[in-house]
Amino acid sequence: MSSTARPWILGLMLALMSALPAHAVEPQERLADPALEARARTLGAELRCMVCLNTSIDESTASLAHDLRVILRERLSAGDTDAQALAYMTARYGEFILLKPRVEPLTYLLWFTPPGLLILAAGMVGWRLRHRRIRPQAMPLSADERLRAQQLLEGQ
Repeated sequence: MSSTARPWILGLMLALMSALPAHAVEPQERLADPALEARARTLGAELRCMVCLNTSIDESTASLAHDLRVILRERLSAGDTDAQALAYMTARYGEFILLKPRVEPLTYLLWFTPPGLLILAAGMVGWRLRHRRIRPQAMPLSADERLRAQQLLEGQ
């Protein structure tokens, strides 16, 4: 590797590392109990920001994410278990609030459509490969065959 390429690679690595998610939890939201705050952070990473969609409420700076973080911390401070806090948030905002939805009849379509489409596509490709027709290549005519074809075309 040339010495001129090293600064570019280092710059690229630093740029990629700076793209890591920043936690948007504000200091006034944090709980005094480190154990409760750790639980809140763990649960917050499982909940979707309803504004940013594919971002957890811990990573989002949206005001709704702030409100959800506050509600979650209030539930934990009130004595809810992790399962109870998640159940409360799910009951209030629906399954969509979970970044990783549960596998249950309501979410079967969500979970099984992508693999089903892949299986269907693979089956179609396999069927197509198995049933494609090999078209015979036309052989060039010999001089005698060309003469005979010419005679047939002229009606002789």
